[in-house]
Amino acid sequence: MLRPRIPTNPLPTGIVTDTARNDLPAVAHQTTAPTAPVRPTVQLTPGAVVAVIGGGTAVVLVVGAVLVSMLLAVAVTAASLAISALVIRSLVASQNHR
Repeated sequence: MLRPRIPTNPLPTGIVTDTARNDLPAVAHQTTAPTAPVRPTVQLTPGAVVAVIGGGTAVVLVVGAVLVSMLLAVAVTAASLAISALVIRSLVASQNHR
């Protein structure tokens, strides 16, 4: 029912001619590999160097501020949960003593 069909190569129709030529030499000539185009070198001016250093410093400061703020948020959340747990624990303990 679901058998794959394997295609067969059709037989050539018409006149088949020989493609080999006897007048060509048997050794193929060697071609050199294409060379990559010459790209201009990057030349940084003193202003560009200062801009790159300033941009890198700004990125480091922004990423650092984001990471510190995330760490601070986690610390505040952990502290508030710890305080809430202590309050609930004391309420449960005081209710058991009554």
